[in-house]
Amino acid sequence: MSKSLEVFSDLSERLDYNLSDLRLYVRKGNLQQFSNYSAACHWHPDVEFILVLEGSMDYFINGQTIRIDQGNGIFVNSNRMHYGFSQEQIDCTYIVVVIHPSLFGEATSLARKYADQKFGTHMDDFLLLTDQTAWQREVLVSIKNIYAEMHNSNLQNPLRLLSLALSLCAYVGDHVQQKEGHTDNEQLWTMIWKMTGFIHQNYESKITLNDIAAAGTVCRSRCCKLFNTYVGQTPNEYLIRYRIQKSCDMLKETNRSISEIAMACGFQSASYFTFIFRKQLGLVPQDYRKQY
Repeated sequence: MSKSLEVFSDLSERLDYNLSDLRLYVRKGNLQQFSNYSAACHWHPDVEFILVLEGSMDYFINGQTIRIDQGNGIFVNSNRMHYGFSQEQIDCTYIVVVIHPSLFGEATSLARKYADQKFGTHMDDFLLLTDQTAWQREVLVSIKNIYAEMHNSNLQNPLRLLSLALSLCAYVGDHVQQKEGHTDNEQLWTMIWKMTGFIHQNYESKITLNDIAAAGTVCRSRCCKLFNTYVGQTPNEYLIRYRIQKSCDMLKETNRSISEIAMACGFQSASYFTFIFRKQLGLVPQDYRKQY
């Protein structure tokens, strides 16, 4: 990851890694838990692997949408805007593995330099993984193996976890290619990272379109165009979905009251929060909490 990207890494989505001193995020998930069966669009310096276990999902990466069917998966490169969703609002179960660049060693190490090259903005945004190709089949199996190791009820082996994570990255490192006809527009992505990062850091406060545009040092119309093209949502849609997803996390993981969660997620009142929540998920916050 280049120094200019490191400056903005604090604005990226913050992940709740499984282990405090090993920056790996390895979990099962399903689309049903998200508003309108759609995760919040986000980015992070980590590389990401998805394996679909049941059903199928659409996956948005930097303005492109890819279909991932059951048994297949995807590799998402570092610092790409991405999220999974179901246009038909049909559930999908998957494993997600997210690997932070710190696992490749110090910035001056040979492995880190190789990773910075392979997982930079000038390389492929993603690779679709199917069981029809030998090396991709190995990646899909490794995703299952790292999940099994991370959630071993007896004892996790950190060396095996690290080995499996590095193996996943080594597989895709052999096959990720420089984008054809690519001109690296880091300035454009800096604008997007700043604007989405501003939302990540200030979603609990009142935010206007002017505020979001100012964070990216662009005008309102440019802000809206960048969001529509590279995030697939309007700035307000992104803000609402992000707030709703944060509220879902709080409903599942805390005992805070509905009013407290509403205020903590930037909604002006509990009644307005309940209205938006029901509009997005089809049920009120209290019922969502009971389900989980």
